[in-house]
Amino acid sequence: MAEEKFPGWHGTTIIGVRKGGKVVVAGDGQVSLGQTVIKGSARKVRRLSPGGHDIVAGFAGSTADAFTLLERLEKKLEASPGQLMRGCVELAKDWRMDKYLRNLEAMLIVTDGKDLYVLTGAGDVLEPENGIAAIGSGGNFALAAARGLFEADLDAEEIARKAMAIAADICVYTNGNLTVETIGG
Repeated sequence: MAEEKFPGWHGTTIIGVRKGGKVVVAGDGQVSLGQTVIKGSARKVRRLSPGGHDIVAGFAGSTADAFTLLERLEKKLEASPGQLMRGCVELAKDWRMDKYLRNLEAMLIVTDGKDLYVLTGAGDVLEPENGIAAIGSGGNFALAAARGLFEADLDAEEIARKAMAIAADICVYTNGNLTVETIGG
C-alpha cells in the first residue's frame, strides 16, 4: 500500500430515518484531518428548494465535492420539479459518466419527505430497506443503532438522534454536534 502524501480528511456520519410519515436527516459536525479535529460544528445537512419543492440532503466526504453534487442535484430537480427519483437518477448518470464528476469523493442522502435515497459515485441510486439510510465514517454504527431502535415507541427524530449518539460514542470521526432536518408528515 502506497503511503499517502497528506493524511485523509475523515468525518461525517449522516443518517436518514423514515417513520410515521416523516423523514429526518441528521448529521454530525466533526471534520477531521488525520488525527486532528479541524472543526466540530460543520453543517452537513442542508435544505434545498429547487422549483419550490422542499428537499433535504446530507453529505459525507469531501465538502467541495459534496457542494458540487448538491448544486448539480438542484439543477436536475429544477428540470424535473417534484420528481426526486428522476433528478437523482439523472445526477447519478452524470456522476458516473462525466470524467470530472467521476473523481468526486462524496455520497449523498436525499429525501423529499416521501422517498429516501442514497447516491454514490458508482452511479447508484439506492432506496434503503426499512426506511433507514446511513453514510460516512460512522454510518454503519448509526445504521445498526437505528435498526435496533426502529421497533421501539420512538418517532423518526428520536431514532435519528439516539442512533447518532451511539455512533458518536463509537466512531472517533463522529461527534454529537448535530444538524437535524425534518420533512414530511
